[in-house]
Amino acid sequence: MKVTATFERELALAREGCAWIAGIDEVGRGPIAGPVVAAAVVLDPRAVPAGLGDSKALTERRRNELFEAILLSAHVGIASVPAEEIDRINIRQATLAAMVRAFNALPLPAGMPFHTMRALVDGNDPPPLPCPVETIVKGDAHIASIAAASIVAKVTRDRIMRRLGRDYPAYGFASHVGYPTPAHKAALAESGPCPFHRHSFAPLKVR
Repeated sequence: MKVTATFERELALAREGCAWIAGIDEVGRGPIAGPVVAAAVVLDPRAVPAGLGDSKALTERRRNELFEAILLSAHVGIASVPAEEIDRINIRQATLAAMVRAFNALPLPAGMPFHTMRALVDGNDPPPLPCPVETIVKGDAHIASIAAASIVAKVTRDRIMRRLGRDYPAYGFASHVGYPTPAHKAALAESGPCPFHRHSFAPLKVR
């Protein structure tokens, strides 16, 4: 997939008077283990990292490089919702909650009115934020700030799952990061779930 994310939408909003424009994306809706992670990123127009795009279309090495560049040059908020909370409130609500928490984790300037901000959110399901929200389907492939958020969220979640893999080596979290691969399902059948599995997801869900 070609990397096509540009900073054009953010520049257009800035010309309309938006002072802060945050791209927001999440990673981890589909796995059966681990948290859902969201990131909110406000890029510096003078230092937009080159090569931003959908995190899934980038190599791991390039994602890690961009992750470091984003943290150095942008304002970033990161948040997660753990498996037990996902089970309690459902994955949609958990995803929206993670996005709200990531936005709230941004170092917002004191006293900045919310109407001068804009959130650009990947997908078509807007989180309940205090500022205007614009949802963009496939925004992580086309909008630079959303692409940056997708990279930050994915690198963060992958690192969380690798740490869990060291604590729970039977499941192979480092290779599939919690997605329901055949190897993961086989490990579940043999060892049962660990505390970080989602019991509201098949094959763990009891009907």
